[in-house]
Amino acid sequence: MSLKGGKIMNIVEKRLNELKPYENNPRINDGAVKFVKNSIEEFGFKVPIVIDKNGVIVAGHTRYKASQELGLETVPCVVADDLTDEQVKAFRIADNKTAEKASWDLDALKTEMEELEEIDGIDMRDFGFGDFEISALTEDMEAEGYDNELMDAFSEHSEEMLKKQRVIITYETEEEQLFLEKLLQVTELKVCYDIKELMHE
Repeated sequence: MSLKGGKIMNIVEKRLNELKPYENNPRINDGAVKFVKNSIEEFGFKVPIVIDKNGVIVAGHTRYKASQELGLETVPCVVADDLTDEQVKAFRIADNKTAEKASWDLDALKTEMEELEEIDGIDMRDFGFGDFEISALTEDMEAEGYDNELMDAFSEHSEEMLKKQRVIITYETEEEQLFLEKLLQVTELKVCYDIKELMHE
């Protein structure tokens, strides 16, 4: 089987100052930079940055910013010079969108997190997991300390939420984000709500 519009991936080292961020990058990634930075420090640079033939970043803006903070002089790259300008534009969006389609197998994740908790020197908080998430995955439900009032407020709006056909969620703080993510994990609802309004209702 041959891949459409693709060649065998060739990883090359590029000087960081040769790379150029895409000026209209639609992905907001500043909040993820510190976690990617921690990942690179802990595990090395395992996922190359994808650039076009002109050195403009196609995929990997967060890794680029993390590399700047780490003071790296060179980074591994894949030059997508086999793609047309139209394909580069589409891939830039598709690469981010397809990642959103994945979800966690919570039973498997719980097992992995419990094992990781026993390993010295590895703290999953460094890679984006919050205390709330970790405790929810490694402790019994009754011991997780859910806020009953918040859960009740969520339940009161469940009928209205179920009528929604589109998911639009807004939050401002990490606490609000973690609260929302856990609610979605323990319910089967696909919500359309302003989580800040719900939390403080």
